[in-house]
Amino acid sequence: MVLSLGGPGSGKGTQCANVVQHFSYTHLSAGDLLRAEIRSGSEFGAMIQGMIAEGRIVPSEITVKLLCKAMEESGNDRFIIDGFPRNEENRIVFENVAKIEPAFVLFFDCPEEELEKRIMNRNQGREDDNLETIKKRFKVFVESTLPIVSYYESKGKLRKVRVQFSSMIILPSHVVPDPLVCCLLKINAAKPSEEVFEEVKYLFASET
Repeated sequence: MVLSLGGPGSGKGTQCANVVQHFSYTHLSAGDLLRAEIRSGSEFGAMIQGMIAEGRIVPSEITVKLLCKAMEESGNDRFIIDGFPRNEENRIVFENVAKIEPAFVLFFDCPEEELEKRIMNRNQGREDDNLETIKKRFKVFVESTLPIVSYYESKGKLRKVRVQFSSMIILPSHVVPDPLVCCLLKINAAKPSEEVFEEVKYLFASET
């Protein structure tokens, strides 16, 4: 199981879809599962809708329940989970309930200004795609999710990949990101999505 973390609009979903296509992982988006629950008209869905509209984090137990159900129904044992955990409580509840720790974590790093521009331009008709809510979501990300990145970094199984160039990076042959000793892989997500995936693809190819 791999976790995919990054700010709203950082391209996590796009890159997860690419991983599914190339490496036969099942992509589970916490946000998509929550929105599906809203569409179902359930009691949880009504509560989730109000929280998302306000840029608040949904209670961990609800999200974990939806993730575990999706994993059980997938028929796969290889998952890339997008946008979760979003805070320390999420992480603890997920590890306690699902009994799974990530093989590694992908962190898509992107400046706030670029994230705002991407979300305002994507025009997906989502209720939370307005500037005020975007700023709330980014504030929640900085305050709640970045400490999760620090947690995985503090475990001592860390190899950071920092990309500062605008073209595809080919790492030296002696630099092999080993997922068995890697907990966090940091990716510059401000580049075009095709270039970002070249790096993601390299990392996953090294793991399989």
